[in-house]
Amino acid sequence: MRHTARFPDLDDASVFITGGGSGIGAALTDGFLEQGARVFFVQRRDGTAFADEMEDKHGRRPAFASCDITDTAALRDALAEAARLHGPVTVLVNNAANDARHAALEIDEAYWDRAMDINLKPYFFAAQAVAPGMKAAGGGAIVNFTSISYMMGQAGYVAYTTANSGINGMTRSLAREFGPDGIRVNALAPGWVLTDKQREMWATPEGLAAHLDRQCLKEHLSPEDMAGPVLFLASDASRMMTGQALVVDGGVVVTG
Repeated sequence: MRHTARFPDLDDASVFITGGGSGIGAALTDGFLEQGARVFFVQRRDGTAFADEMEDKHGRRPAFASCDITDTAALRDALAEAARLHGPVTVLVNNAANDARHAALEIDEAYWDRAMDINLKPYFFAAQAVAPGMKAAGGGAIVNFTSISYMMGQAGYVAYTTANSGINGMTRSLAREFGPDGIRVNALAPGWVLTDKQREMWATPEGLAAHLDRQCLKEHLSPEDMAGPVLFLASDASRMMTGQALVVDGGVVVTG
């Protein structure tokens, strides 16, 4: 059994997570609830069953809304509802993304625009929406999920890696702009996290073995491995850390 560090300042915090009902996002919701936070998450699918599971486990229920994050108005509405229920959002985790594979010569303009609408645009507009409330609350933390894929120059999903790189630029600029208001903005860059989706769609025995060979730590990453780093970035334990990209990949990009 893994033991998660305790971050007392996250107790009763108002937390908003995109894609918080499955994969990495589900592990994040679970982790914040364990800290005593009040969590609101969005996803396209119905989150009732997952919310029931979390309520049974923690004795408190995360709120959720079915939301397509490419619909900026709907995303803003969900953020406003979270603030109404739990108070101003002081922790925003931009987690939802789509790393669908695609060949560079086969994508058209509509595909490109859709990829940016999913993987980049919502990160900015969610951050924009929560900033006034965070300022009024005396500060807050924004954690943007990116990926090591753009650092490795990986082929096969150029729109996704382009968005990932853009997230890092956005993170640095927002850290500078929001910093005077006590708002910290950091990025988390995971390696290959074996969610159910990854196992079903892209993980092969050969691919898994090759990737593990590149890691310093010879254990595949799980969604739960992302919870601790996000809690750290959201908490006062990292209170003087902003504009950074924290890599959690088992030791791939730092070693080549």
